[in-house]
Amino acid sequence: MARTIPDVRFLAPRSASALLSRRALLAGFGVVGLGALSACGRNTTMAASPATDGTLEKKLNLYSWGDYDNPDLIDAFKKKYDVLVQVDSYGSNEELVAKLSTSRGTSGYDVVVPTGSNIPQMLKHDLLQELDLSLIPNFKHMDPNFTNQYFDPDNKYSICKAWGTTGFVYNTKKIKRKMTSWQDFIDTAQKEAAGTTSLLEDPWEVSAIALAALGYSLNTQDEKELDEARTIILDKLAPNTKAYIGNVATGMIQGSFTLLQAFNGDARQGLAEAAEPDDWKFVFPTPSANLWMDCWAIATGAPHPDSAHAFINQMISPETAVEQLDYIGYPIGTKGLAEAAAKADLDEQELIFPSQKVLDRLEPSKQTPADQIRTKIYADAQARSGA
Repeated sequence: MARTIPDVRFLAPRSASALLSRRALLAGFGVVGLGALSACGRNTTMAASPATDGTLEKKLNLYSWGDYDNPDLIDAFKKKYDVLVQVDSYGSNEELVAKLSTSRGTSGYDVVVPTGSNIPQMLKHDLLQELDLSLIPNFKHMDPNFTNQYFDPDNKYSICKAWGTTGFVYNTKKIKRKMTSWQDFIDTAQKEAAGTTSLLEDPWEVSAIALAALGYSLNTQDEKELDEARTIILDKLAPNTKAYIGNVATGMIQGSFTLLQAFNGDARQGLAEAAEPDDWKFVFPTPSANLWMDCWAIATGAPHPDSAHAFINQMISPETAVEQLDYIGYPIGTKGLAEAAAKADLDEQELIFPSQKVLDRLEPSKQTPADQIRTKIYADAQARSGA
């Protein structure tokens, strides 16, 4: 039976919003997103938000990735504070940036959820307003691993909403060798998994496979290093890649893939839905991978800033953390969540929470001018694969 949620208005139905995958981010933002930002610079007049005074407005407009919050928690917020929550969905950071930059502070949205690597450019163009952390007391419960990030060192504009990393999942019935590294991924894609390998729909992530195997920074801007990565991707991976997909769970269920580059939470979903989950193994590969983070933020010109702060405060609360994690499949950055998830007996917890040893070797993705090179590598790889 479908769940009835009378107090929350979703502009995109869940059947449709599921297609707006929150992790279908394309690093092509370096080309497309900056174009959208070009219309909005520091000298552009942006509409200002009303001042906060602690009195919650009767409405909140949330603009986020599709199906990225537990509707029960949104409904609980509405009932607790008597605030009507309207939810609209986007499928990429480019779409979010375009909406905010062209509206110049009049989008009507309050809370937005950009990926961390997009925040520096958004701040440069005044698309986000400063948070009042005194109105978000649950910030004290955030795990230090996910605060004070390079894109917002003092959390003046953002708070971790969800985080994850990238690795790969493989079918152990078809691939007998032990897999631990990106070099293993490259080797296996040319042998046991030739023609049954999938890569993510993300230029940065695809380039990161080769850069990691070569021992280079995943964010390198060195053209020689990127040329070496290009050779590996076009000559070794692309000819053996069957598809570039964001929905890894579907790829696992279909049974036509044996090796898939994957975000850890998506791999967990695939294991939950696969007919033979014991046949699959997920790897946090060495030497490095992306530590991505989606963030709560408030749009410049937000018409309901007090409700926006109250909403963020509730959604990072330790009391709601397990429910949110169980729904979206990714941890939300609060302290003690792994222990709480263990008490709740959630499935595949080792996929949700990489060890501190793994966390310490991850490298958050950054936007750089070299993203255009990565986008070209990705496009050429797709052409080489016939995808």
